[in-house]
Amino acid sequence: MALTGAGISTPSGIPDFRSSNSGLWEKTNPFEVASIYSFRQRPQDFYDWIQPLASQTLEAQPNAAHYALAKLELHGPLVGVITQNVDMLHGKAGSQTVYEIHGHFREVTCLSCYAVFSASPHLNNFIATGDVPHCSDCGGILKPNVILIGEQLPVRILNEAKRQINTCDLMLVAGSSLQMAPACDIPSLAVNCGARLLIVNLEPTHMDERADIAIHADVLDVLPKLAAYFQ
Repeated sequence: MALTGAGISTPSGIPDFRSSNSGLWEKTNPFEVASIYSFRQRPQDFYDWIQPLASQTLEAQPNAAHYALAKLELHGPLVGVITQNVDMLHGKAGSQTVYEIHGHFREVTCLSCYAVFSASPHLNNFIATGDVPHCSDCGGILKPNVILIGEQLPVRILNEAKRQINTCDLMLVAGSSLQMAPACDIPSLAVNCGARLLIVNLEPTHMDERADIAIHADVLDVLPKLAAYFQ
C-alpha cells in the first residue's frame, strides 16, 4: 500500500498547506476559512480563500510520481493508494484503487437538500465570476466534497483503507510529512501489523526511526526508478 501527501502533487503546481512562503496556511487561519462551522456561517470567505486552489486543481495534470504509482499497481506489487490529497491526480494518472480520505473536488453537495452535483461547472463558474455556487434544486449553498475542519472523515473509505493497511506487506509513504491526523497514524498501524515501511520524503518525518528505509529525496526522482523494477 502507498500513502501519499501534498509533496507528491506540488510538482504539478498544487501548493501544500504548511511550507513557508507557499503553504496555504501561511497567511490564513484555517479555522476562520476552512472549518465546517465557518463555511456554514461565511461561505464566501471559504470560496475566496479556495479560489486559487480550485483553479490550480482543475487545471493540474499528474506528474511522473503519480504515473509511477499507477504503473506499480498495474504490474502487481501495489494494491492501492491512500491519499491525503483532494486533487484527483492519482485517478487521472491511471490508479484504479484510491482511498481519498480527505475527499475530492469531483462533486459538490447542497448543504440544504443534500443533492449532489458534478463540481466542474459550478467551480468553473465560481472561478470566472467569484459567485458562491448555489443548488439548482433548492437554492442552498453548494460545498465541495472535501473534508473541512470539524467534519468526520468518510467512514466507509477509511475502513476500507484500514483493512488494506492491516494486511499489507509494505507501506510506502510518498510525499507526506506525516503531521496531519489520521494519516500520521497510518504507517504505525501498518508496522504494528507486521508491514515493512519505506518513506520517500524531502524532509525527515517522525516515523523515520521506525522505517526500514527512509529516503530524503524528491518523489519525482525516486518513484519512477522504483516502478521501473517491476515493468
